[in-house]
Amino acid sequence: MSRIGQHHGIADFPFPVTPGGPPGIEVTDLAGWRARVERLGRRAGTAVRPGFHLLITVRSGTLECDVDLTECRMDAGSWLWLRPGQVIRLRGDAVEESLEARVSVILFQPSFLDTATVASARLDRRAWRLPLTPPPGPREPIAQTLELLESEYHQLRNLPLEVHVEVVRHLLAVLVLRLSHLPGGHRRQTAGDETFRRFQQAVEKDFTRLHQAEQYAAGLGYSVRTLSRASNAAVGRGAKAFIDDRLVLEAKRLLLHTDLLTATVGERLGFPSATVFTRFFRKRTGETPAGFRSRAKALRAGDAG
Repeated sequence: MSRIGQHHGIADFPFPVTPGGPPGIEVTDLAGWRARVERLGRRAGTAVRPGFHLLITVRSGTLECDVDLTECRMDAGSWLWLRPGQVIRLRGDAVEESLEARVSVILFQPSFLDTATVASARLDRRAWRLPLTPPPGPREPIAQTLELLESEYHQLRNLPLEVHVEVVRHLLAVLVLRLSHLPGGHRRQTAGDETFRRFQQAVEKDFTRLHQAEQYAAGLGYSVRTLSRASNAAVGRGAKAFIDDRLVLEAKRLLLHTDLLTATVGERLGFPSATVFTRFFRKRTGETPAGFRSRAKALRAGDAG
């Protein structure tokens, strides 16, 4: 997760601690999610940045939300899988209306799963396209696994606590392994995966102060060409483009979800002046930061109306 933190509109959301439950996982519903957001001192429709994995599925009804800058409408049977650091916000009136939907919400930390599952499910990769609906073949076993996970999580079933935790751990492992290998949820493994993983982690840690591919290459012990080859194989973007994409994403998050001055947004992202930030943003998006903010907030106001 970036070190930008909370900025008057995006609430950092650390993993909640629920006494008596298995450490590292929470299984709840939409009302439970809303209560957890409100415990942060924020309204349910506030944009939050979870520091954990978040699985959301709609069992019946619909759910509307924004994930980063993507509008998502989830119908029955669809799933969202948010990685740590992504921003989610329930949209407008959907905060109340969506409570009529039947929604399952699973919060978990990678450390709750064994290392083999973490590797096989590729928990460190980029997020899915949004949302994802399992095709008919795998849909039933995924639904069955979810039912078992919810049942076991909420009932000890006369098991010793340590056994109960292991049952929940194994059921979550089955669920994430099935979801991670759905069409659209799986990316082919390449020889540069480890290189890209290290590069991605370094960018996430330092993108607010290091903007050049050469800086990451030097720190990681690779050539720029090696980083770009690995990045292209993983996400279809070269190393410099990947860094710029991360900066643009964070800039848009802050412009949309906060009232920080444009110059302050640029400063927080490591640009030496407002002019340099505006030039960077306009080159990569086709509009100025102020223009993006005005357009995006007008669209949001229109949706709310």
